[in-house]
Amino acid sequence: MVRKLITLVMISTGLALSACNTVKGVGEDIKSVGEAGDRAT
Repeated sequence: MVRKLITLVMISTGLALSACNTVKGVGEDIKSVGEAGDRAT
């Protein structure tokens, strides 16, 4: 289960970082990934 969660977080982080264009966007993307991780646990 932990392995699947880590994989999901890594994929989400990669997609989020590749999708944003500004420093503000990076912050928002990181925040959303963190919130998704909180919901998953």
